[in-house]
Amino acid sequence: MPGLVLFGRRWAIGSDDFVLPGTFELFVRLVWWIGILVLYTVHKGQFNCPGGGLLHSYLLGLIILLASIICALSALVYISMQGTISNPGPRKSLPKILYTRLFLYFPEFIWAVVGAVWVSDNSVQCEKTVINGVIGTVIASWIIIVFTVIGVLIVFDPLGGKKTFYLPDGVSRNLESSQSGQLLYNVKSSATRVWEKRIRLLCCCIVQDDDHRVAFTSIAELFRSYFSDTDLVPSDIAAGLILLHQEQDKMENCPKEPEEVLCQSPSSLMTDDLDVELENAAHFMLFAAAAYGWPYYVYTNPYTALCKLNGDCCRKRPTDSEITGSDRHNFHFGSILKITGLQYRDFIHISFHNKIYEIPFFVALDHKKEAIVVAVRGTLSFEDILTDLSADCEDLTLEEVLENGFVHKGITQAANYIYRKLINDGILNQAFTIAPEYKLVIVGHSLGGGTASILAIMLRNSFPTLRCYAFSPPGGLLSKSLADYTKQFIVSVIVGKDLVARLSMPNMEDLKRRIVRIVANCNRPKYQILLRGCWYEVFGGDPDDFPTELDGRSQDALTQPLLAEESLMVHRSPSYNALEEESHLNSPPQYPRLYLPGKIIHIVEECSSRRLCSSDIKYTARWSNETVFSSILISPKMITDHMPDVVLKALNSLSQEHGSCLPC
Repeated sequence: MPGLVLFGRRWAIGSDDFVLPGTFELFVRLVWWIGILVLYTVHKGQFNCPGGGLLHSYLLGLIILLASIICALSALVYISMQGTISNPGPRKSLPKILYTRLFLYFPEFIWAVVGAVWVSDNSVQCEKTVINGVIGTVIASWIIIVFTVIGVLIVFDPLGGKKTFYLPDGVSRNLESSQSGQLLYNVKSSATRVWEKRIRLLCCCIVQDDDHRVAFTSIAELFRSYFSDTDLVPSDIAAGLILLHQEQDKMENCPKEPEEVLCQSPSSLMTDDLDVELENAAHFMLFAAAAYGWPYYVYTNPYTALCKLNGDCCRKRPTDSEITGSDRHNFHFGSILKITGLQYRDFIHISFHNKIYEIPFFVALDHKKEAIVVAVRGTLSFEDILTDLSADCEDLTLEEVLENGFVHKGITQAANYIYRKLINDGILNQAFTIAPEYKLVIVGHSLGGGTASILAIMLRNSFPTLRCYAFSPPGGLLSKSLADYTKQFIVSVIVGKDLVARLSMPNMEDLKRRIVRIVANCNRPKYQILLRGCWYEVFGGDPDDFPTELDGRSQDALTQPLLAEESLMVHRSPSYNALEEESHLNSPPQYPRLYLPGKIIHIVEECSSRRLCSSDIKYTARWSNETVFSSILISPKMITDHMPDVVLKALNSLSQEHGSCLPC
């Protein structure tokens, strides 16, 4: 629902968001009130000690104050439980109750100060139990006040006070075009500045130069444009994701039509090709994982990694390979050696240099596959995240592709950096001088997979036989023409419901619309959705059946008309109004659709528990196409399926199954 409006500004919290925190505080206040009441009753008439008169007044006032707060909290929780996300009418009196509850913080603050002064008075010589009770009361008061201030800061919306013209739908707009345009520009500029400040604050620990400032502005524009047309608070999004997950699971449990099963049956030729590619992918995934250096090695070997690396930290660094960037104590290079199983002499170049648009990589000789491997590291730093989020489109024109291709801007710049290093610095020439008969293979995971794919496109003319293995690459990477072109030499490997492989701006817009649609049509209160969702994620059960708000009741029974999807997409409140009149639900996409590179191998778990870890998980793999990844799937494994150790485990499992079947 729209954000709550208090004190003339919008806040990032809804009127139905006070149920769970209010219930928790109500429980604490009740226990506290009962304890103080018992303390006062037991010691009534025993306040003749030095300072006892003030203590008697303090406890009596505290009992009355806590009773008032409990009454206000009870009313706040009860009103907040009414209605649904899309029907806030029954909660229209909540702001008045909230004002009352906030007003009670003033006497509570004064009482906390009085209690602190009384406790710190050395002349007080009352009973120890009473003194300890007052100390506990003072501490509890200050803890609640501090957490309240933190909560206010969290739900504070910097743009909530930006006033724009509010014109109801029935009133024609007589604004001059220049005036309305200037107003809209000011609102957008303010939103962009707010996002830019947030990004700068998150990246305060890194050195910032011109590239960073350009990236900050570009990313701020991206976030501003994505969030500017919605009026959903964070809890609405959480509820929408929970509902989407249950709806998705409900559809997955439906039996497939026989024609659909037949269409998915692969031919024997494709199966043979798949087995070969899976074996190659399992081998080269080691190089992609090794590019992460010691963080990956320690993560996968938490008990023994540090001991093994400490034994190598004092060894002399190799002279045959060129190493650039910081690698204190030789931890990165030592981890790469242990993960790949290569020797010092097998490395041609290793770069740990990391800036925005400049990511680490290494070049090594793989004698087992007779390949010169260029392995590109995935996301591991704030600079890498900025590269990921620089998601504007950039042209990439190739003679082999008739249509102009679009590519991810940030990843393309990272690929350009590695391309210059490989060609201009003569790294590939050096490698092919040592092993002229070897073929070129480029690999990477996540950001590294996307960079490896675009790098492979750039090197394709010079090295026609090159191959590229992109593990869990970003979904919004290449335009359709480029994606089709790369099927000749790139293989992408995706595991399960990997979020990153489905991450693109059109998919994010689609997710936003799906969240709005399911939230606007669900008849459950938000607190029930959140509680039921937590239970479903942890313990399982049957998905909800998602009835709509109007099921089983008449429109006249509603306190006020439902908020339509359009109302949730375009905020038209006095304090937070968008000037665009067009429907955002029906408007054309703002971003060109980009796709995964190359041929796609999709690996899925076979009959495994969705919530409990299992050591004997079985996987199946099949050739897939880019349309399968045109929608973001909500799942507890949408993040873990992207992790490099999970991808490597799945590939090794499939490779071992294939190897065990060969004698048969």
